[in-house]
Amino acid sequence: MNRQVLTNDSGKWFDRDKALRWDESTRWDGSNHISCATGSQWDHEELYRTASGRWILHTWSQWQGSSSSWEEIGHQAAVLWLSQHGHEDALTPDENAELEI
Repeated sequence: MNRQVLTNDSGKWFDRDKALRWDESTRWDGSNHISCATGSQWDHEELYRTASGRWILHTWSQWQGSSSSWEEIGHQAAVLWLSQHGHEDALTPDENAELEI
């Protein structure tokens, strides 16, 4: 078990070994890979779907002294994140329809 506690002081946690994970998309600017989520080469995001179906957004930075965060986000925000990062294959037909509204 790889227990990850959320950083909102809720006491909630999830097992990262049982969760699905998606990486952010990046673009090459000629020198560095830039996160499409943050617009930075240093700040990053990834999305998890827990075994119980909750969506967790992990954000972190490569800047020394910075802290990472693990926050639960809503279903619609997760669907939008997946779409923006090229993970439409992870969406159900109903979730894809939500994007067209």
